[in-house]
Amino acid sequence: MPTLFLPLRLALHGALAFTCVLSVSALAETPIHPADKWEVAVEAGYLKKIRNNTPLDYTIAPLQVAWRSPAMFDLWQGDSGARLTVRHRVSVLYESYLKGAEDYFVGIAGAPSLEWWAADQKSALFFEIGGGAGFTNSNNTPGGQGQDFTFNWFSQLGTRYQFTKKQAITAAAYFTHHSNLGMTNPNPGIDVLGLNLGMVWQLD
Repeated sequence: MPTLFLPLRLALHGALAFTCVLSVSALAETPIHPADKWEVAVEAGYLKKIRNNTPLDYTIAPLQVAWRSPAMFDLWQGDSGARLTVRHRVSVLYESYLKGAEDYFVGIAGAPSLEWWAADQKSALFFEIGGGAGFTNSNNTPGGQGQDFTFNWFSQLGTRYQFTKKQAITAAAYFTHHSNLGMTNPNPGIDVLGLNLGMVWQLD
């Protein structure tokens, strides 16, 4: 009697093994969400003064290299696959002063990155706000920064589009503020606003 059921048992075992192989293969091929990867971005912008806290007319062109971490946690997930997530961002920046008392600013900045991803995993909206510190080449020009060491605060609201599995582009409204927190008197500060464009590469 057992001999009669041997082919059936072998067929069942074979079907089970085939199903397991398909399941493992499907899991291996499941793409990782772009927000769950480390990434590096190169961003460039053009910013104009928006407040009269200094009498000088500042125009700044920022260039920065930024790293974003994989998602730290999700604030919301939709049934369709959309998600609202929080990541970390750290950047090294060089600002060229096209107009103003100083010529440049070199510094670092950090911020959380709040990202709303569409279900297609290709488009997202993001908001970042944070700051850091760095150095400029201050001088005795009235209305200038007054000292080399200064702080920077920034925020940007933008959109991104994932045009390949590892590459994306970003465009954002970008605001930055420079101040030395009253270490010099007067401490006029700089407030500039403009456009910031970026190219993103995701890391394996």
